[in-house]
Amino acid sequence: MGIREFPNGSARGKAATLGMRRSPDVSPRRLSDISPQLRQLKYLVVDEAIKEDLKWSRSVEDLTSASVGLTSIEERILRITGYYGYQPWAASYKRDERSRESPAPAEAQMQAGAEGGGRVNRCCWKCSVTQLKKIFWGVAVVLGVCSSWSGSTQLAKLTFKKFDAPFTLTWFATNWNFLFFPLYYLGHVFKSAEKQSPKQRYRECCRFFGDNGLTLKVFFTKAAPFGVLWTLTNYLYLHAIKKINTTDVSVLFCCNKAFVFLLSWIVLRDRFMGVRIVAAIFAIAGIVMMTYADGFHSHSVIGIALVVGSASMSALYKVLFKLLLGSAKFGEAALFLSVLAVFNVLFVTCIPVILYFTKVEYWSSFDIVPWGNLCGFSILLLTFNILLNFGIAITYPTLISLGIVLSVPVNAVVDHYTSEIVFNSVRVIAIIIIGLGFLLLLLPEEWDVWVIKLLTRLKVRKKEEIPEGNGDIASGLPNKSRRTRPSMSSFAH
Repeated sequence: MGIREFPNGSARGKAATLGMRRSPDVSPRRLSDISPQLRQLKYLVVDEAIKEDLKWSRSVEDLTSASVGLTSIEERILRITGYYGYQPWAASYKRDERSRESPAPAEAQMQAGAEGGGRVNRCCWKCSVTQLKKIFWGVAVVLGVCSSWSGSTQLAKLTFKKFDAPFTLTWFATNWNFLFFPLYYLGHVFKSAEKQSPKQRYRECCRFFGDNGLTLKVFFTKAAPFGVLWTLTNYLYLHAIKKINTTDVSVLFCCNKAFVFLLSWIVLRDRFMGVRIVAAIFAIAGIVMMTYADGFHSHSVIGIALVVGSASMSALYKVLFKLLLGSAKFGEAALFLSVLAVFNVLFVTCIPVILYFTKVEYWSSFDIVPWGNLCGFSILLLTFNILLNFGIAITYPTLISLGIVLSVPVNAVVDHYTSEIVFNSVRVIAIIIIGLGFLLLLLPEEWDVWVIKLLTRLKVRKKEEIPEGNGDIASGLPNKSRRTRPSMSSFAH
């Protein structure tokens, strides 16, 4: 509106207008030149918010212009009307305000970098602390698995000297599985923020068996077969301890991981891995060599066959569980193991009774039964199964599996001092081969990709180091020549 007031032929006025817009501190005209606009001020309606802005801007501008001496009525009217874009509150003050409030770009980048670095450091610190905790708990779990598994094996061997009843011992130890769900519920009460009643927790865990929960049909179709496999696994293992030494039993039972891979590859159509096939071959070769170590005696062959059968039942248990039930949470696994104890009490109790009256597993009186050994074996086996099933909550599964392998040297040391075992070259090689096969089976599925990445990084680092070394040598040559040149020139002079 103000630009149209200027004559069209006046270039001088245009230049004055541009100069006016650039420096708002100088008045563009006399007050008489804008008298038509001043007459319209009485009809001007101003909002309350604009009034507050005007008061605020006027006070700020009065403070800033006091030193320059801009106190005329003309300046004030131009300031209020915003004539020709004269808005000090929207330009100069806001610049000052921004310069006061917002830091410089370099400072902002430094602050952002400091904050980002602090967050990264905190995240790295948290990750490192978490990994250290997992490793620490992993060591504790490995020691617990190793001690409980080797301790239960040695205690079973000691028990059979006084109480020759492997199936009764299996039945007695399996009944202790009933404690799985109560122990899990105690952990849930102490750890979980949302506490549930035992009935609510039981109903929630029963969804693992299906929409209808744990019905009679589900009990016989999904729980009973696993109860049979559980009993056979433990009975064959304990019966083998009667025939051969505990070192051979523990090392041969490690072959169950190879059997799990073979069954998973055939039944579950898992990914084929050459290294696991090699591990399975090592396991089979170790079994043959272990049989040859004792000269194919009847007791040793029967004992080895029993252990291999126990490892096979264990592998079949794991593969069928994955096939029929899938993966289970901690509460669901605890409930499932407690259900196995119920099955054991209801349907397996008759077998020890039959064996007792047929004098297959007979004892003259209950006073001679070593209840301390039976309870100790049951507690150690329960501890082993708890660590094996719930240890993954606090550490890595690979570390838990290492505890089973470490039980082999522990049993070997105990057998060396308590029995007449002979560690000939064939037995030692068989133990090493089976242990190596077990360790190969612990490799993750993408281990080859990780190895290739590692080798690639090492090659890249070597290539980077070689040019740096050449650069150092090349940079050293001119220095030497520079040092020698003055001496040559001095000799020339």
